[in-house]
Amino acid sequence: MILRIISAEKIEFEGEVDIVTLPGTMGSFQILNNHAALISSLVEGTMTYVAGDTTHERDIKGGIADVKNNVVSVCLY
Repeated sequence: MILRIISAEKIEFEGEVDIVTLPGTMGSFQILNNHAALISSLVEGTMTYVAGDTTHERDIKGGIADVKNNVVSVCLY
């Protein structure tokens, strides 16, 4: 699936990933390939994504996640 990390200034990352873990309002949740469509608000916490053999972590202040057709768009505050 494709992950897009978007800030107010630019697209910070766009690439193929295997797993995305996000800090949602109701708790942390994971997105895998072929996940159902969803929109979720995000809270301050750590976003994690796995691309190949590499795990990336990033602290975020909050935002919104949109999942549709194997594209995960994360808009950060």
